[in-house]
Amino acid sequence: MSLRNRLDDEIKAAMRSGDAMRRDALRMILAAVQRVEKEGKHTLSDEEMVSVIARELKVRTESLEAFTAGGRSDLAARETHAISVVNEFLPQPLSEPELRSLVDQAITETGAASPRDMGKVMGWLSPRTRGRADGKALSQLVTQVLAARAAGA
Repeated sequence: MSLRNRLDDEIKAAMRSGDAMRRDALRMILAAVQRVEKEGKHTLSDEEMVSVIARELKVRTESLEAFTAGGRSDLAARETHAISVVNEFLPQPLSEPELRSLVDQAITETGAASPRDMGKVMGWLSPRTRGRADGKALSQLVTQVLAARAAGA
C-alpha cells in the first residue's frame, strides 16, 4: 500500500471513529503533500512524501517548543498529539550506532580527511538518512568525527 493510500485510509478511519485531533493532524499532513504536489505539478512518490512529512514534523516540533515556552499547554498538547501522528508515517529513525556506522562509511567512500570535506560527506549521507535522522544532529556528528580524524592524523 502506498503512503498516500495509507494516509487516505487513516483519515477515513479517524473520521468514522470521531477522533477529531487525529483527523486534523492527518489532514494537516495531506494538505502539506497536496501543496507540494500543486507547486511541482506532479503526484509525489512515497520517498518524496516522506520528505514532506519530515518537514511537517520539524514544523510541529518547533511549534511545540514555542507553545511550551509561551505557557500555552493547550496548544502544546495538540502539537504533541500531531507529532505522534506524523511519526506514524515516517520510517524508523536510525540509532546512534547506525548513524556512526553510516558516517564512517561516508567518510571512507568520499575520501574525506578534514572538516573542509563536510559537504562531500553530507552529500553522500543525505539521501541515505532522509526522514530517518535529524539533519542538524547528523551534521554535528560528521563535524565531530572529521575533526577527531583530522586531529588524530
